[in-house]
Amino acid sequence: MGKNYILLYDGVCGFCNSTIQLIIKHDKKKTMRFAAIQSAFAQQVFERHPILKEIDSLILIDQTDSLNEQIHIRSTGALFVAEYLGSGWNMFRIAWIIPPPLRDYAYDLFAKYRYSLFGKYDSCLLPPAEVRSRFID
Repeated sequence: MGKNYILLYDGVCGFCNSTIQLIIKHDKKKTMRFAAIQSAFAQQVFERHPILKEIDSLILIDQTDSLNEQIHIRSTGALFVAEYLGSGWNMFRIAWIIPPPLRDYAYDLFAKYRYSLFGKYDSCLLPPAEVRSRFID
């Protein structure tokens, strides 16, 4: 059985929403699914993994089946997404050599200012109709 990736993202973040649209555009496999961290699905994930409640940005869930899931957060999650996309995105694989605490420091610094740089919505945006089936409520 192949991997089943579900990307949790901040549904009110302008940068996060743009990133999801970019991923959809470059996703040749069209198998990655998405859920806002504000969704009921994300709340179920947080119940299974309470430590994730502290994460307010990217969380990648790697499910091999309904009982087994690995969680990748912050920069590690972003690097897994780049690997999933393949092609030109593989250039980011070089970042694996950077120690995770340094990668996450840069990631957290950017995340801290993402609203002031890219804006914040009052509510989660509705995905376009042609990809709505890939979003989990």
